[in-house]
Amino acid sequence: MRISITDGRRVVLRAMAVFLIHGLSACVPEGGSDADGSDADGRDADANEVIDFEALSATLLARMDLQPGERVLLVGEGGSRWDAIVPLLRAGVRAAGGVDLGAVDVRGAVLGADEDIAGADPSEGRPAEFAAALGTAPEGWAEPLATVDVAVKLPGAAADPTLDNDVYRALQDVLRSGRGRTVHFHWAGATSFEMGELAVDDRVDRVYQTAVLDTDYAALADALAAFEAALTSGPVRVTTPAGTDITFLVDDGPVTRQDGDASAARAERARNLIDREVEIPAGAARVLPVLETVVGQIAFPPAQWGGERAEGVVLHFEGGRVVEVEADTGRDGVVREVEEAGEAGRTFRELGVGFNPLLAIPEGEEWIPYYGYGDAVVRLSLGDNTELGGSVGGGYVRWNFFVDATVTVGGEVWVEGGRLVEGR
Repeated sequence: MRISITDGRRVVLRAMAVFLIHGLSACVPEGGSDADGSDADGRDADANEVIDFEALSATLLARMDLQPGERVLLVGEGGSRWDAIVPLLRAGVRAAGGVDLGAVDVRGAVLGADEDIAGADPSEGRPAEFAAALGTAPEGWAEPLATVDVAVKLPGAAADPTLDNDVYRALQDVLRSGRGRTVHFHWAGATSFEMGELAVDDRVDRVYQTAVLDTDYAALADALAAFEAALTSGPVRVTTPAGTDITFLVDDGPVTRQDGDASAARAERARNLIDREVEIPAGAARVLPVLETVVGQIAFPPAQWGGERAEGVVLHFEGGRVVEVEADTGRDGVVREVEEAGEAGRTFRELGVGFNPLLAIPEGEEWIPYYGYGDAVVRLSLGDNTELGGSVGGGYVRWNFFVDATVTVGGEVWVEGGRLVEGR
């Protein structure tokens, strides 16, 4: 890797980007309940609620499109306001003809009681027997979890770094085997332009709830399908006013359309892990380009790299790998982070483009809803690409969100200056 620094000239970075560094998962994990009584999304558990749990439950069930006999397990984290949705989902699974397997946390502990479930009939057997039998010993999880058709990851169901394994990671092994599907129902990822994750408040609640309940899922699916068709038919170029200018090909690589379709029919067409991990709220197209074709540069605003503040950072790519680092200040931190992450730190990971108008940056406000799934937010990330179908592992991921990018595909502009081109 060649390391250089601009000679006396400062790169003026006007682009607004967000960096999230995390362990490998389909999205950034949410925290669990806190000892002070706040819930998984950082709110006081006794705060006034604006959440319509019944409507959200109904939408989640509709997106799953359950078939008779499908087996459904919920994975949550007890002690938060989201406990209220557990009995609603379990009752809905039963009403749809599915098999209610109960609810557990990531450690395998049972959540909720069967008597809380509308329609539960003791004479029919206790539907939480599966959850109770699962237990907290990871070595006993593989076989029973392989029988789960649908798992729902609820807010707060975050991997515990002190555990060697957890229920959701074990479920991912099932997904990688080509079986099953999961719904990633999250209520986090609200991020400031200054790169900080924001606490969830009533404002965030309203944006997310509107996105889940009012998204035109058919129109979203059509838009993402059209973008996929474009991506696989021509070269892609991403630019920003700050100096980002990077190009690549997708060819016939898998493009994951996070359109909220969590049906079995959709899962049968899955080509990578995140095709089986369906995000709700929905809205982004995600793709790993052909690495050998990735060339150009990404310019970043001031941010933390390797534990120190860095400014004027520009990473140069050839063949999908970082070959040069420019920085006005903090160069040592940038180089340290990239090198300590190994191959993953030097590898271009993903293009993501948000298409959901209900998750767009609210007018007059300066925060990015739900991990950049709102329309025209662009993600250019580094790191482990295995969940997208690549071969670079290691677990390191650095997401970067840009809100003023231009994306051109095959000579046609899809995003211009942070706005979706009309008709796309």
